[in-house]
Amino acid sequence: MLTWKDIINFTVKGNPKPDRRIEKTDTEWRETLTPDQYRITRKKGTEPPHSGALCAIHEAGKYNCVCCGTPLFDSTIKFESGTGWPSFTQPYKENAIQYKKDSSFGMIRIEVMCNTCDAHLGHVFPDGPEPSGLRYCVNSESLVLNTKEADID
Repeated sequence: MLTWKDIINFTVKGNPKPDRRIEKTDTEWRETLTPDQYRITRKKGTEPPHSGALCAIHEAGKYNCVCCGTPLFDSTIKFESGTGWPSFTQPYKENAIQYKKDSSFGMIRIEVMCNTCDAHLGHVFPDGPEPSGLRYCVNSESLVLNTKEADID
């Protein structure tokens, strides 16, 4: 189980190696994503709170990266944070997410991105529920929920 200390270590010492890498040109991303998905995942945008389609959904499944399909979060670790964005306590696998210090907007945060394709997902904070204490605050537009029973481990 990852902790805040692990997250800080990743931002300072380097991220875990992903299982695979996917790289596309800006034009290729624009051709495969909706305008909102592109703005959020490729340009580090955000969606207004409580506007995302996946905010209040609690179906069983995996939350995959909308850009490359990599499993990022499992529905069993999703929780209601009250923030207006889907929130999770742990990544699907330790190496599914990469972490980067984000000093934008006059504050210091830890940005979370898909470790396979560098898609911006949101941020992680140390104010989540026990036992990890982590809150991955993720844009709905950066995720797709896979509810196919055959695809759930």
